[in-house]
Amino acid sequence: MTARQNRRQFWRAHFQSPVRLVAHGRAAAADLHDISLKGALVEAPEGWDGRPGDPCQLRLGLAGDAAIHMDATVAHVAGRRVGLRCERIDLDSITHLRRLVALNAGDPALLDRELAALLG
Repeated sequence: MTARQNRRQFWRAHFQSPVRLVAHGRAAAADLHDISLKGALVEAPEGWDGRPGDPCQLRLGLAGDAAIHMDATVAHVAGRRVGLRCERIDLDSITHLRRLVALNAGDPALLDRELAALLG
């Protein structure tokens, strides 16, 4: 196991989807690569000016009017790939993320274990 794999304690749902990324009071369309309780990896648009430590918000629209909203901090930037660290996520978003993880992982209890690890 590499150091990078070891740092990732939370299962990430690989989910390619457009998202809205808000930083510095400006919204931008971005592409989601993966998401977890601890954050997300997105591909920001050309010219996006987020830097490590900057606060931002992520919105992932789902079916109907459901959405995952996450307040985050930019953890790292590598070219257009931006790693976000989740700072706050509401209960409705956790519920939607739980379903997304269950559908992608095939294990509905996985997110429950991760929530317990976060709160424990």
